[in-house]
Parts: sequence; C-alpha cells; structure tokens
Amino acid sequence: MPSNTITGIGSALVDVLINETDEFLHKLNKEKGGMTYVTSAEQQDIISASSQIPVIVPGGAACNTILGVGNLGGTARFIGARGEDEYGDIFEDKVWECQVEPVLSYFDTPTGKVLSIVTPDAQRSMFTDLGASSLLDPADVTSQMFSDTTIALVEGYLLFNRELMMAAVKAAKAAGALVALDLASFEVVNASQDILPDLVKEYVDILIANEDEAKAYTGESDETAALEKLSVNVTYAVLKVGSRGSYIWHNNTVTRIEPVKGNAPVDTTGAGDLWAAGFLYGIANGLSIEKSGRLGSMCGYEVCQVMGAQIPEQVWEKIRATIEEQTPSK
Repeated sequence: MPSNTITGIGSALVDVLINETDEFLHKLNKEKGGMTYVTSAEQQDIISASSQIPVIVPGGAACNTILGVGNLGGTARFIGARGEDEYGDIFEDKVWECQVEPVLSYFDTPTGKVLSIVTPDAQRSMFTDLGASSLLDPADVTSQMFSDTTIALVEGYLLFNRELMMAAVKAAKAAGALVALDLASFEVVNASQDILPDLVKEYVDILIANEDEAKAYTGESDETAALEKLSVNVTYAVLKVGSRGSYIWHNNTVTRIEPVKGNAPVDTTGAGDLWAAGFLYGIANGLSIEKSGRLGSMCGYEVCQVMGAQIPEQVWEKIRATIEEQTPSK
C-alpha cells in the first residue's frame, strides 16, 4: 500500500502571544498582519512594554500544520532544528504528544521564538527571532528524510533561506513526494519575487495562499483572476479568503469551500496553518477536494477559538469524529 505520510520542514519555534491594542502595534511602526524578523532582545523589549501576561505555546508555520495532521490521526513527520534549552524541550515534547515523528537537529543556540501581538480584531502581527531554527544545514537535508512521504510541506518562510529551500524541495522531489508550498506571508512573497515563479514551476504541486499573499504573488485583487494565476504550473491551487471561505483549483475545476459559521475569532494565529492541516490530510488520505476543503475549514475555524495554534484535545476528538460522519466513503 502507498504511504500517506505528510512530512513538513520548517522553523521549530515557540509562540509567545500577547493581547494588545491597535495603538500599541502602531507605536511599534508595525504593519498589521505581517511578520518581521527581530532579535531576542527586541522581542523582550516589546514584551516589557506590554502590561499583558504572555501565553507560551509551540509554533512555527509548517510545524503547526504537521501537528494538526498528527492530531487528525494522520501519519506525520517534522524536520527542523531546536536549541538545547527548556523551550526546545517544550517544543519536542509537544511534537511527540501529537503523534508526530520529530527529525530534529540540536544546537547550543537558543530555540527560536515568535512574539505575536494579537489585536482586538483577532489579527496577529509577528516578531520573529529564528534562533536555532535557522541553523539547519542544507547539506543535511536528504531524500531519506522524506522517505514514504506522499506530501512534503515546505514552509514559505524558508524562502528567506534559499539554500535550505532548494535543498528541501529537491530532496522531497527525489523521494517522490508531492511538494506543497504555503506562501506564509505577503512580506515573504514580496521579498522573493525573483525566485518564486521558477521555484513553483519546477518543484511545487500544491500552492496555498491567502488573499494578501495571492495579491503579492499574482498582482491580482480579483479572486477569480488571482486563483487563475495561482493555478499556473501546479496540480492544486488554494486561495483562502478568510471569513468568506476558500477556493480550490484542481483539474481546471474550481471548488468553493464555505466557511464554518459560529463564534467570532479569539485569535487568528495558526488559522491558515490548521486549514492546511485539514486539507493536506484529506488529499493524502484520498478524500475528495470538497471533503478535504471542508475539513480544512473546520480546523481553521476551531483554532481561531483559542489563543495560539494548539486546538484542545476535546475539540480534536470532535473533529476526528466528523471525519467519519462527513466522509463515510473515500
């Protein structure tokens, strides 16, 4: 039988989350919703300037997705680098807890952290110190790491480390995996215009973007036009449009996925990552486009009901139960 393993490669990070006002964010001269690289000291300055108590949870875009796959009951693996410190222990313990196989390199450098400022509209703006997560050596990324992998999820933020990005996609392809790329942030796309089209054409099978990322990548604000350009040279193209749901292109057919209706979001941290978890789980396990998209929408909704990207186990139980209820046959 073919494997249905989903392997992710990306930054092993710990999320530090703070609820704050728009004014607080404005004082930091930070554009809402994006990601900025900072030093550990700069992170601490921001934390000190806030009167709020931070919430600390494991994070990292690809890791969030892969932990979601594990929590859904899928076969999953995560490749990354951590520090030999308490934060690194917290991170690795969580990976095992979610039934995910960790393939981690260890360094003396502290484990990377993402400080997320969550404003009253539930949007998060990220300040990232990659720490040890940036030290993964491209030469150490081999096709063996992607053995028995159906889908290899490559974190979009690796575009800031182009040697590692190329090593990852080449190793995944050599292993025979489909390569999924989540564009991660409009700032990532804007900084990578010189490499992205060729990278997608040569290596990417599944391209995932939200509205801002799609506009940066395609130059199109119109959803139909953006999705059409996203679909060029790939097998699956995904355009997520927030509270309005998502669109999935495959075999010249567009499937619209309705959003899950319910409570207002508490925090959108991990919304796209967990959407990808549900969708990729579905594709890897032979579910239809519509069923895979619905599962993604459900995971994306539920993670917005909590602070951080870790859905509580009792909610995962509910989601796992609906997989059988909503998808009685493949």
